[in-house]
Amino acid sequence: MKRSLIWIVLIAALAIGGYAAFQRFKIYLPGLLSEWRNPIAKNHAVRWVEGPATASPDPARPPNVILIVADDLGYNDVSHNGGGVAGGIVKTPNIDAIAQQGVDFTSGYAANATCSPSRAALMTGRYPTRFGFEFTAVPGAFAAAIGHADTKSSHPTIYHKELNHDLIDYGMMGVPAREITIAEALQARGYHTLHVGKWHLGDSDALSPKAQGFDESLGFRAGASKFMRTRDPQVVNAKLPWDPIDRFLWPNLPYAVQYNSEQRFAPNGHLTDYLTDNALKAIEANRNQPFFLYLAYNAPHTPLQATKADYDALPQIKDEKTRVYGAMIRQLDRRIGDVMAKIKALGLDEQTIIIFTSDNGGAWYTGIPDLNKPFRGWKATFFEGGIRVPIYMRWPGKIAPGTKSAIPTSGIDLFATLAAVTGAALPTDRPMDSVNVLSGIVGGLPVATRAAPLFWRSGDYRAVRDGDWKLQVTKRPPRAYLYNLAVDPTEQTDLAASEPAQVARLRAILETQNQSMPEPLWPGLVEGPVRIDVPLNVPWTPEQEYVYWTN
Repeated sequence: MKRSLIWIVLIAALAIGGYAAFQRFKIYLPGLLSEWRNPIAKNHAVRWVEGPATASPDPARPPNVILIVADDLGYNDVSHNGGGVAGGIVKTPNIDAIAQQGVDFTSGYAANATCSPSRAALMTGRYPTRFGFEFTAVPGAFAAAIGHADTKSSHPTIYHKELNHDLIDYGMMGVPAREITIAEALQARGYHTLHVGKWHLGDSDALSPKAQGFDESLGFRAGASKFMRTRDPQVVNAKLPWDPIDRFLWPNLPYAVQYNSEQRFAPNGHLTDYLTDNALKAIEANRNQPFFLYLAYNAPHTPLQATKADYDALPQIKDEKTRVYGAMIRQLDRRIGDVMAKIKALGLDEQTIIIFTSDNGGAWYTGIPDLNKPFRGWKATFFEGGIRVPIYMRWPGKIAPGTKSAIPTSGIDLFATLAAVTGAALPTDRPMDSVNVLSGIVGGLPVATRAAPLFWRSGDYRAVRDGDWKLQVTKRPPRAYLYNLAVDPTEQTDLAASEPAQVARLRAILETQNQSMPEPLWPGLVEGPVRIDVPLNVPWTPEQEYVYWTN
């Protein structure tokens, strides 16, 4: 009897251990399958299509456009905003210069609190919910891994396994082909259109940059990428053991890029450097014709990887993850400076409008506090920290240095703004949410103000800003947050209980907006808690406020 019991215990232990090993292996499986289905070739030099040998003498030539988008950049990461990583140790003089030599939209917003829908709005000038792009595009394996992760939270992650039957192919999670992108509008105006960097608006060839208005594209279509090989002698890695997203990324992300629809290949060096070097070559190739360059960096998104040189330059920062993150910001700023220097060296300074922004606020899962200071909230919340971002525009001779605009401005507004200054056509066959925010700033454009509210939505979590009033409504927990941003820009005092009339008015505006939106193209499989005031690696306590984010 005792021997039988011992055997039963041993078999049970082996079964439990084997199951645990399989669960760990499942995290690696998507990456292994991806490498098998889509192998990565060795590095090869990209040959950008050469434009005209000489510039046209046409005085009516429209300006070049360079749109630079950072990934998960915190409001406080930019020293122009009074911050900088680790209390101001890391400065961003080149990003600062875009604001200081042009216009700073001091109430600048991302169109969503996560990257994929935010970029969809930026590209189309429309709320992404208008065409069903409500949630960030992620593979089902990623959603399952995050949904089953143990985050040691007082409030569990909810994984909607029952919605898996509604999941469309990951490659088709993107901007539908029927949408008109700013690249298509500028292409029709005669621009040579270039995409360099992150896409995350459709992984299939049918929704690729080439299919959506870009003449040339170099980068990656997924939501993230490794910056260097993990064991490169020139890389410093910072892993975040408390973060289930980070645990998924390291074994699954490739170190690879793709030119147009050709086979993926491994780049050279740190991806921020590689993308910038190729952006400089693309600018050189197109110096004699109007061009639109969408330079979509993936820094400082996780996984946190810095060059050893940038890491070594910041010995004052003692926390390793903060130092790696700061090194990534340092590198990003330096390389943006190289783009600006290239424009000046080619004599294109006054012919080029440069725009800098981020797709959303800094992420809670980095474990780094104060990324969005002075604002509350993180990426994946509609508090100001999750959606307030730098929006800077520089155009010498057209935009006066030191200009500031307090008009609430969104990444969604870039479409109408660029259409106005380039002469491109704004679509008239569909509702457009974009507003020309350079009217009254650039001579010859009429003065305009935003009459309509700004909206944000992800499942049952929704927000609206109308004038100085901002309302957020959540299902988990079931409550409303109301703030008067004119007197409380950092959302410290919730007025929902004392201002019921404002809550009712803004709820009605939200409801009217939501009734006109279609169903999402794919469901949100995961609902996870995000604390408003502390990062992910801080222990949970009962008094901490939180919201559930759906994706």
